[in-house]
Amino acid sequence: MKRLSLILLSICFIFPFTLVETADAQWSLGANFEMRDQNPTNGFGVRIDRQILSAVPVVDFGIRGHFSYFSEKNSVSRESVSYDREFESFDYGLAAQAGINVALLKPYVGLGVGMDQSSLDERGDGDSDRSYDEIDYYINAFVGTQIRLPIVSPFIEYRFSRVADREDIDLSNVSRLAIGLSLRF
Repeated sequence: MKRLSLILLSICFIFPFTLVETADAQWSLGANFEMRDQNPTNGFGVRIDRQILSAVPVVDFGIRGHFSYFSEKNSVSRESVSYDREFESFDYGLAAQAGINVALLKPYVGLGVGMDQSSLDERGDGDSDRSYDEIDYYINAFVGTQIRLPIVSPFIEYRFSRVADREDIDLSNVSRLAIGLSLRF
């Protein structure tokens, strides 16, 4: 009888803890290296994520703000001819995302809007000088996955953007691959 009482008492103390879900971080700050299919091809990005509607079963919903920077500088001189080119692109936006937790992985998808601010300055010894400053608005869709470790989460993501056409440079469809780390808090 004493043994049965001890087992029932243990079950009464342990059972409630089996019903409690673990607390999950609601904010995430990430940094990543980005590769895209337009010049300049390599850049860096920062993103901040906020989990919302965590009470919905199975699916985690969130919002994200992101910022990316791409730049390229070239300078060529040969004999009496010189050529300089400088290109910078800042891209920032907001997105809604949804993901599911599958063991240590969290695959996610999202849809968002943003703005791309680009500038080009080309100088040469001839009449081929050109420069522009453009601001374009875009929509993007992305798919990715992250490995959910206790504090740091490595991630990989593919993002596709649809930007307004420019007169001299076609950036109508830009895709990029991002690899990085997120710090969850």
